[in-house]
Amino acid sequence: MTTARDLMTIALDAAPSRPVEPGDLSLALAGAEVVDLLAAEAVTLDGDRIVPGLGPATDDPLLSRAASALVRERPYELVGDWLWRRGRGLSAAYLAALEAEGLFGRQRRRGLFSRERRVTRADTPDRRAAVERLASAEPVLAALTSALGLPGPGGSSESSETVGPGGLGGPGSLGSQDEQGGQDETGRRAGSGEAREGPGAGGSPGGSAGVSDDVDTVLAAVLDALTQLQAIRQRRAVEQAAFDNVWRGD
Repeated sequence: MTTARDLMTIALDAAPSRPVEPGDLSLALAGAEVVDLLAAEAVTLDGDRIVPGLGPATDDPLLSRAASALVRERPYELVGDWLWRRGRGLSAAYLAALEAEGLFGRQRRRGLFSRERRVTRADTPDRRAAVERLASAEPVLAALTSALGLPGPGGSSESSETVGPGGLGGPGSLGSQDEQGGQDETGRRAGSGEAREGPGAGGSPGGSAGVSDDVDTVLAAVLDALTQLQAIRQRRAVEQAAFDNVWRGD
């Protein structure tokens, strides 16, 4: 499988002990796609810009869709901009693909009309390959799982996860386009330069041993985007708390 499919598989395997925010996962999946396109020689990097190439076509439908979405006019697209654009709703697309292929299934819970589902994994060769890749400490997958706060090589995983109608993490949890786009009211990127808190904090995946400079650039861009998204959530939480105080008359 591709790096993106392996990452999605690991994210589903790890829940519910370490659930991942769908917005975070979508950004990481978009980064994984760039790594896969680099490996397929479908793109190169010019600094931190993605330059489409004439490399071999991929037989993976989602990766082919990613390749077709590349900006093919100069000055080309920054890796960071690609993560926000391509990442919109990407975790839902990968979840749907894995379900369609039988890697994971969803079962009803709490009655006939419940909107919650339980994702159950199937013991398939693709899923075993993803688990084995992580267990081998392959640097790209290890860096991406670390950035998301997922268990690393040797970490435990669970067999199922409760999900909402939007995908991972509960009802409506795929995140708004605002959040995924990472822009404040002025249209500027928010959260740049702020430290990321939570499971993925503690070091950049950039500089990972055994990866190329281009892959390092992608991994660093993923961590930066996750930092920005966390800052957006923190700002909105503060704004909501202030609104609640006004509503209560505090």
